[in-house]
Amino acid sequence: MEKLIITPKTKIFDLLEAYPELEDVLIGMAPQFKKLKNPVLRKTITKITNLNQAATIGNLNVEILINNLRKEVGQSNIDAINEQDNINTTKPDWFKESLIVNTIDIREMLHAGEQPVHEVMAEIKKLQNDKILKVIAPFIPAPLIDKSLSLNYQHWLDKKSEQEFIVYFRKE
Repeated sequence: MEKLIITPKTKIFDLLEAYPELEDVLIGMAPQFKKLKNPVLRKTITKITNLNQAATIGNLNVEILINNLRKEVGQSNIDAINEQDNINTTKPDWFKESLIVNTIDIREMLHAGEQPVHEVMAEIKKLQNDKILKVIAPFIPAPLIDKSLSLNYQHWLDKKSEQEFIVYFRKE
């Protein structure tokens, strides 16, 4: 069987299935990846999170992350990876606390091993013009933000602490 080629689109689950030894490399690169030790999170989040998104979560340059992982397994470097940082961390003009119509805290869902993407996306799709959905997460929910962007929703990520991130979503 051919070994997995590591790219920014590689899912963490697939990476760790093919190269379990890379778990410690990931954790060494960013403390946020210690969550990989949690078997519940490992079974859920890693299946929807690719390495490009993981770089965002870990506050790492995607090229450095990918090439470090590739080096560990004997693959050659990739030059000039197109790193897209689509995450808006600047408070937008459209944000007003009074426009928040719903809040979803996905921390408990994740802890219970549930996938919050479908529930959150269902709520986002219900948003009326100018109304805002507030999502509370234990890390930057890059897959969720990417999904919302693909459907033309706006967002604002507000980092409260290393364990609490608030994402506000709004219809464009």
